[in-house]
Amino acid sequence: MEYFFNFEKLSYVTGKKPDGCILCLIRDNSPDVVNLTVYESELFMVSINLYPFNPGHLMIFPRRHAVDIRDLSSVENHELSRLVNQTLSVLDQLYNPAGYNIGYNMGAAAGASIDHIHMHIIPRYQRELGMADLLAGRRVLVESPVDSTTRVRAAFQELYG
Repeated sequence: MEYFFNFEKLSYVTGKKPDGCILCLIRDNSPDVVNLTVYESELFMVSINLYPFNPGHLMIFPRRHAVDIRDLSSVENHELSRLVNQTLSVLDQLYNPAGYNIGYNMGAAAGASIDHIHMHIIPRYQRELGMADLLAGRRVLVESPVDSTTRVRAAFQELYG
């Protein structure tokens, strides 16, 4: 069986956590967390994932703290749908992926490491596997999350102001 190793994520999972919800801390611009926000609306924020699966791996989350998708109002669901479409357009323009994984990890048993609902959008590419994946069982990221943030933020600004 092959595993994806991100040694920095291990320190995140096992290390000291900031007090409070990480996504709420991002919303509040806390210096205790890394903020990779690329776009904000009245109800939601869009952020590059600090531990991405692929370049352009984003999270969309409500500004207000919610833990279940059923907690979202009809207005929030409408706004989320609009943001998903905008985000896909930005990622299409910047990365031209062959497809996407889009979804939630709701609850710790489902893999959620943050207790604040957030949608993942992960660009996927034909023939993603490289030599390191095949021989060493490691994923190689070709772009840092910080570089992704700069690029995606600029594209959101260009397309949506």
